[in-house]
Amino acid sequence: EHAYPADELMPLTCRGRVRGQEPSRGDVDDALGKFSLTLIDTLDTLVVLNKTKEFEEAVRKVVRDVNLDNDIVVSVFETNIRVLGGLLGGHSVAIMLKEKGEHMQWYNNELLQMAKQLGYKLLPAFNTTSGLPYPRINLKFGMRKPEARTGTETDTCTACAGTLILEFAALSRFTGTSIFEEYARKALDFLWEKRQRSSNLVGVTINIHTGDWVRKDSGVGAGIDSYYEYLLKAYVLLGDDSFLERFNTHYDAIMRYISQPPLLLDVHIHKPMLNARTWMDSLLAFFPGLQVLKGDIRPAIETHEMLYQVIKKHNFLPEAFTTDFRVHWAQHPLRPEFAESTYFLYKATGDPYYLEVGKTLIENLNKYARVPCGFAAMKDVRTGSHEDRMDSFFLAEMFKYLYLLFADKEDIIFDIEDYIFTTEAHLLPLWLSTTNQTVSKKNTTTEYTELDDSNFDWTCPNTQILFPNDPMYAQSIREPLKNVVDKSCPRGVVRVEESFGSGPKPPLRARDFMASNPEHLEILKKMGVSLIHLKDGRVQLVQHAIQAASSLDAEDGLRFMQEMIELSSQQQKEQQLPPRAVQIVSHPFFGRVVLTAGPAQFGMDLSKHKSGTRGFVASSKPYNGCSEIINPEMVMGKIALMQRGQCMFAEKARNIQKAGAIGGIVIDDNEGSSSDTAPLFQMAGDGKNTDDITIPMLFLFNKEGNIILDAIKEYEEVEVLLSDKAKDRATIFKGKMLPNYIFDSNLEVENMEQKSFENDSENQKSEKTTSDSQDLSSVSQESMEESSPVSQPDSVPPADVDSASILSSKEDSCPTENHETAIHDSECTELDNQPQEQSKTEEESSPNVSWDNKVQPMESILADWNEDIEAFEMMEKDEL
Repeated sequence: EHAYPADELMPLTCRGRVRGQEPSRGDVDDALGKFSLTLIDTLDTLVVLNKTKEFEEAVRKVVRDVNLDNDIVVSVFETNIRVLGGLLGGHSVAIMLKEKGEHMQWYNNELLQMAKQLGYKLLPAFNTTSGLPYPRINLKFGMRKPEARTGTETDTCTACAGTLILEFAALSRFTGTSIFEEYARKALDFLWEKRQRSSNLVGVTINIHTGDWVRKDSGVGAGIDSYYEYLLKAYVLLGDDSFLERFNTHYDAIMRYISQPPLLLDVHIHKPMLNARTWMDSLLAFFPGLQVLKGDIRPAIETHEMLYQVIKKHNFLPEAFTTDFRVHWAQHPLRPEFAESTYFLYKATGDPYYLEVGKTLIENLNKYARVPCGFAAMKDVRTGSHEDRMDSFFLAEMFKYLYLLFADKEDIIFDIEDYIFTTEAHLLPLWLSTTNQTVSKKNTTTEYTELDDSNFDWTCPNTQILFPNDPMYAQSIREPLKNVVDKSCPRGVVRVEESFGSGPKPPLRARDFMASNPEHLEILKKMGVSLIHLKDGRVQLVQHAIQAASSLDAEDGLRFMQEMIELSSQQQKEQQLPPRAVQIVSHPFFGRVVLTAGPAQFGMDLSKHKSGTRGFVASSKPYNGCSEIINPEMVMGKIALMQRGQCMFAEKARNIQKAGAIGGIVIDDNEGSSSDTAPLFQMAGDGKNTDDITIPMLFLFNKEGNIILDAIKEYEEVEVLLSDKAKDRATIFKGKMLPNYIFDSNLEVENMEQKSFENDSENQKSEKTTSDSQDLSSVSQESMEESSPVSQPDSVPPADVDSASILSSKEDSCPTENHETAIHDSECTELDNQPQEQSKTEEESSPNVSWDNKVQPMESILADWNEDIEAFEMMEKDEL
């Protein structure tokens, strides 16, 4: 009525958006190609809505009016998912209607012929050595010609190159022309080969010529999202196991590093324990829906519930929001990803709660986005202001998913289960898997990680078996998260100035701050300071001045952060406990395996008991040590092993001490954590008097803890020594001559030349000794060098400052002494707990060579450092 044949509707001015006639919006306009984008993108939506007459009329318009040969540069990615996908989705439902015999009897594959024409127009973009496509192409002139005005780009996003296989394979299967599927597979193969091998993650941006990662941060949102989606859906549509294996490998890495339920936080691909930013973008809202298709329902429910609470707070999902759920980017272009996940969760659980979620979405759209000529995107969710914009995906996806959410089976004129949704919600029939298999299904995927994940059993689940429509299942998962987001938006309130004597001071002093005090947290929010829980148990503080309640509060926040940096620096020097050692002394180790352990602020001080505590180890039951030990006969007189989590460290210590244990070792439950990559921390008490705890307690990261657990499996009786530093074997075995062994990471024994115990003893005299000291020194040096240069942001002060402090009364909390400091917003670096001046002494005085003891060359450290700096600089240019 208002826009045809333009690409999009401008709902505020009631006219069509024609590229070149409106002010440029940059990359956003790359979706517009003067090919009636919205009409093509919404063809199959009309059939889902049972508008078959309107669909028939729309197809006639497309065949009659649409021109795919325009002299215009478009996005390969957007044209593929919206136009090629729209034509194929329209063709899929057209032939379905024709077979039913009522409608489309005149149809003779016209949409498919247009799709094939467009496919050939996109193919020149793949003319690169890597097989990754150029990001843009001229519909009329292709790539290289001067008049094409394209072909000079060097970079593309991972999603842009990895979101082609469904449409291109469908085009090949429909037409019998194999070249489209071959090109899309080649691009996917190249991305797989270029994944970061140690983390199995991919970056956001890649060089299409060299395959080098340009942006090395990784998440499940903008720039990567549909790459993961298409790996799983390509397996569903095409039946090729290699796609499933790749997806499972990536999914394991996502759940290991990026998923911090209910949050999904970006990390660095080469240092996945390091968060890359302190905010999330709205495109990740598709991920719970993908998790439903994968069959991993719990984290899907958790993330979806968090997103729903953000929507209830702001009416819509902001383009980006911080980890404390404040607005980071305030726009909302009516994105459908959350509605998509809501639909999939309802299909999986049958929980009517998700119908209420859908009702909220519809009410908000009608209340805040509906304008006389359509639905207008939100320019700012905080103010409710509009933008003269209605993207084609709003009709193509949002209407489709919301209708399907509420539709009964008889409301849809065909079986929706016979189709798979593309990332643009276009329908491709599953029977394509057995039609025109023009590409041999050989498994080109190599070097898979052996994955121990029971969730993989449920890939592509039968929902009736997994979730027998039990609403209480989803509710029990949502319940703990119901207050994760504040119920109301923070309002800017001018603070009443209080008198603090001479000179301005913040209302909360750094030395008084307690992370467990709700009043303190409220003051932080007012000052624009957010609190982030890191994977390793620590807490990080980040200031965003723009989020402060007033300019005065922002200044208070800056002063508070400066105080925190000074305080943390001072405490790091004055109150730092050094690492401890867990030494395996039983056969066949004989003291040669020494594990770096974190100390505790309570219990026996091993530095004052030079002989340490020696005993056999035994696992406590329950393994988390959070209730009365039910196997006291096993732990009595032994050193109890427990898993981190569920309760306070001090509570674990009291329970095993009551059962008669002579010491305790807490093993991290964060799979893959290691003292090689994460700074050690001290186990704090529970805020109460801990004088009743008299046994020693140490903390081991997951990698080190598994060494002991593996030893138990192999040798049953394993004896360890808990001490402040590794002991030489002459001391441990009282002068008995034993064969000198060294052990590698597989616990294989190699004979080494004899070495006198006297020499070991002599070396042992040096102070601050630990067997893993060279590793520690290397880690300390590396983490110091990772810190990014301090730079002033473009905006006016106060500058963004990150400073990590430590929870004092949270689950498995770390001590307030162990403050960590870093500079530069969302580019945080943690300083190693080990005091710097200690490193040299330790490195020179290490008596025992541990099994994994490697000194990192300076050139390697510097190269790693420069790599981090480049990544940090790129992140400053973050754009969706």
